[in-house]
Amino acid sequence: MRLKMGNIKDIVLTFSKAQFSAWIASAVDFAVTLVLGKFLGVWYTTATFIGALSGGIINCIINYRWVFHTKGRKKKYVAVRYFIVWAVSIALNTYGTYIVTETAGIDFIISKAIVAIIVAILWNYQMQRMFVFKSKETEEQEIEQ
Repeated sequence: MRLKMGNIKDIVLTFSKAQFSAWIASAVDFAVTLVLGKFLGVWYTTATFIGALSGGIINCIINYRWVFHTKGRKKKYVAVRYFIVWAVSIALNTYGTYIVTETAGIDFIISKAIVAIIVAILWNYQMQRMFVFKSKETEEQEIEQ
């Protein structure tokens, strides 16, 4: 029973750290998007793309070094997997923001926030936890079972 409680604590701690990392990355993402889109007049989809790119770089670095404690994985291996997940995330955020903004007729920052929350929960965290930052030991244990 103690082992299970320890696992739950580890899961909650990892999720909390991942959310903190996501908040920092989102702050960078939204700041870049806001400055480009609202103050510099860059088209909102381009601003959204560049913001997501900036936030994604920050998120990967924090997650690699602090959140997931990737054991037995080289930076290059993690970077390739992160890039795959990140590319899909950027596409979902960019096109999702465009679709919500154009169909709902609301300000793109509001659209971006709605889409970002959905993508973060349903795509980013799940794929980072199960694919990008999965430790080599965990992967080997799953193959054995």
